[in-house]
Amino acid sequence: MIRDINPEGRDRSDLADSASRGRRVADPEAVPVRPAVSVIMLRDGSDGLEVFIQHRVSTMDFAADVVVFPGGRVDPVDFDTAPSIAVPDPAVHTSAWSRSTIAEEAEGWRVLLATAVREVEEETSAVLDPAGLTPWANWVTPVGMPKRFDTYFYTTAAGELSSAQHRTTEAHTSEWRSVTGILNAEDDGRLKLMRPTFVLLRELVDYSSVAEALRAERSIDPARPERPSSRGR
Repeated sequence: MIRDINPEGRDRSDLADSASRGRRVADPEAVPVRPAVSVIMLRDGSDGLEVFIQHRVSTMDFAADVVVFPGGRVDPVDFDTAPSIAVPDPAVHTSAWSRSTIAEEAEGWRVLLATAVREVEEETSAVLDPAGLTPWANWVTPVGMPKRFDTYFYTTAAGELSSAQHRTTEAHTSEWRSVTGILNAEDDGRLKLMRPTFVLLRELVDYSSVAEALRAERSIDPARPERPSSRGR
């Protein structure tokens, strides 16, 4: 049984980024919202879907000691790389992000894909094919946090990416683990998940295979939590 998530601001997943608590932000509204990308790498396992996760180190000033998917913020180099990104049907991406902030950026979807490819290679050594990335979700960090991100989540079938390994210094461990195993460990208090990660894993647990998950029709409404936060007040 996977636990139900509590109302916004009351769930333990809202408090998972413990290292950010207590940080004072003079003007929370002035904290920039940086675009970022996170990639949910999927493969079929004996206990259902498996995902590649990273266990963040406890010294990080944001999302410390939590489980995350590979990814990171958009860097200037991604704008330089973006024109070379090619996919069979660009409309899949422009449509998926049409209600997201990135739609305001000309060819912004190419920048996101460039970021995904770069970040995953830097953090896992795996080289993604942009054509294999499927838009999945968009979450924005609530006001009041010392760092805020407009994060775009993609799914992709592992295939040869099953050989992905631990490379990032922002995490102490990386591993393939079943979705149900992660959620059960979170329920037991053995792992920490932030709300976006918890919600996305709860969605994925309903799929019996990677193929089924990637065939799912998605209508992406950006999640912009507005819960008040004492961490920056």
